[in-house]
Amino acid sequence: MEQLAKLKTLFKADFDVRETDGMCEADETCEADFSAKHSPTVTAGNASGINDGAAALVLMSKDYAIAHEIDYLAEIVGFAEGGISPDLMGYAPKHVMERMLKNTGYTVENIDLFEINEAFAAQSIAVCQQLNINESKLNIRGGAIALGHPLGASGARILTTLLYALKDNHMQNGVAALCVGGGIGVSMQVRMRK
Repeated sequence: MEQLAKLKTLFKADFDVRETDGMCEADETCEADFSAKHSPTVTAGNASGINDGAAALVLMSKDYAIAHEIDYLAEIVGFAEGGISPDLMGYAPKHVMERMLKNTGYTVENIDLFEINEAFAAQSIAVCQQLNINESKLNIRGGAIALGHPLGASGARILTTLLYALKDNHMQNGVAALCVGGGIGVSMQVRMRK
């Protein structure tokens, strides 16, 4: 994948080169005891893991890219941000995506792929059900539960994952969205360069 790079890290006083993620081992499982009356519904197994990560995005106007013969990957069609009650933190992407799609004149059906932050599986499922997003269009490379949640870099990770999924599948239109602590939601619609 073009989005991954080798990373030299310091573990146990020795340098180690990491070429894959280190979130969990192949034989690990995350199980919960749901037999208790007040057992948790959000567990380590259905919540995203906090990971290290870094990302960089280069943004410029289309005119600048053309004038300087810069081969750009995609263009931003629209974006939205907003907030809801902090008690409903994970649900904000639903509202901002609805508003953004209305403003851009697109519908859920017009979008080829969605990359939506899944802080928790339940939160992600609720957002997608309310927007009637077909599961085959959602987080096709695995969401934050599978890939991890690099604090401070999740937005760039989500957008980069979306862009390369669109590119690799020869698709055109995508939406990236995140829930943010405190009830904030952000979304961005992109169109790949033809």
